[in-house]
Amino acid sequence: MVHSINQASDEWGIRCLRYEIKDIHVPPRVRESMQIQVEAERKKRATVLESEGNREAAINVAEGRKQAQILASEGEKAEQINKAAGEAQAVLAKADAKAKAIRLLSDALAEQNGNAAASLSVAEQYVAAFSNLAKDSNTVLLPTNTGDISGMVTQAMSIYSTLAKKNTATPRLAPESEDKRSTEEEARNPSA
Repeated sequence: MVHSINQASDEWGIRCLRYEIKDIHVPPRVRESMQIQVEAERKKRATVLESEGNREAAINVAEGRKQAQILASEGEKAEQINKAAGEAQAVLAKADAKAKAIRLLSDALAEQNGNAAASLSVAEQYVAAFSNLAKDSNTVLLPTNTGDISGMVTQAMSIYSTLAKKNTATPRLAPESEDKRSTEEEARNPSA
């Protein structure tokens, strides 16, 4: 534009350095179409930005749910592991306690009057079992002589004696105990 002006004004000795448009009058139809185009572009950008925002929000919500489920399942897993470990420790503790009780009972039975103490314990348990039968269920099994406590105790003692005789038939005594027994038998039967 500046070049064209300079060619035309060269004859008069005028030289144009710059050209500036101060006011443009566009027909109203062109102006309306330009405004519609600009507005459409703005709406397009706004829609794109809104959809990207919705997309990011949906992704964040999904990631949050995923993390929550992972953490919940890890929590359940840890709880089950802890519960299983606790139950295992409880089983081991019960087994250890029972083993100690059996050792103590075995030692007590080996001592003098141990059989009498065991007989008393068996009789007490027998009587307690019969007293608990009526409490636990509506079916009660009673011996024919329920009024005869001494008969019930005698029956329990005979069962215990039978078991004790079977256990003494297969002795599992330590060498010291066998020496003790042999000296006791010699003292009872001097002729042997």
